[in-house]
Amino acid sequence: MEPAPLVLLHAFPFDSRMWDGVRDLLKPITPDQRGADRSPDLVAVADDVLRLLDERGVERAVLGGCSMGGYVAMAVLRRDPSRVAGLVLADTRAGADTDEARANRLAMAARVEAEGLGWVPDTVVSGLLGPAPDEAVVGRVRELILDQDPAEVVWAQRAMAARPDSADVLAEVDVPALVLVGEHDALTPPALARELAGMLRQGEYVELPGVGHLTPLEAPDAFAAAVLDWRRRAGV
Repeated sequence: MEPAPLVLLHAFPFDSRMWDGVRDLLKPITPDQRGADRSPDLVAVADDVLRLLDERGVERAVLGGCSMGGYVAMAVLRRDPSRVAGLVLADTRAGADTDEARANRLAMAARVEAEGLGWVPDTVVSGLLGPAPDEAVVGRVRELILDQDPAEVVWAQRAMAARPDSADVLAEVDVPALVLVGEHDALTPPALARELAGMLRQGEYVELPGVGHLTPLEAPDAFAAAVLDWRRRAGV
């Protein structure tokens, strides 16, 4: 039997190009998550993912996401878990935002609406990467952020701020699941990732050394190798 297709959902504030470093090894489907013409709810892009599977004739897929992409994967599970053959959750969390985190998201959305994206890289890049990032990676992260549509950045922040807690959804999922996290992830640290893996009936935990919140960008070869090894062992 052919393995299920792998769908990878990108982090915020990026697009599907964040997966370029893993394409050759993983051969993923990588949609762009776009919703600025709709109300701020991640269900909108979750439904887009399900439509994409329908268009491609894919009955079930291994669904992966990094950071916001993980939230979208959880929204897909909320909509139709029967379409998910396996999960890859990288540098993400199950919980809804705290009041403080929600307020910070909404403040950032308002500032981007007023001022554009020029200030964003200087504010967020250091918190996204590990302690000694490669300069080429730093440059690529900055480039990808500045290349986004400000309206999409605003929409994504507001949609993430409104997302529900997904612990109940994950507890019901009975498919192979891989939880990946960077050793130095300051936003969704290893302790939180281990907790996430523990929510899943078939959860495995992998920590990638030396990197932060953007494991597929910082360590694409290690990320791809971990996913390939897990898929081989899990049979998905």
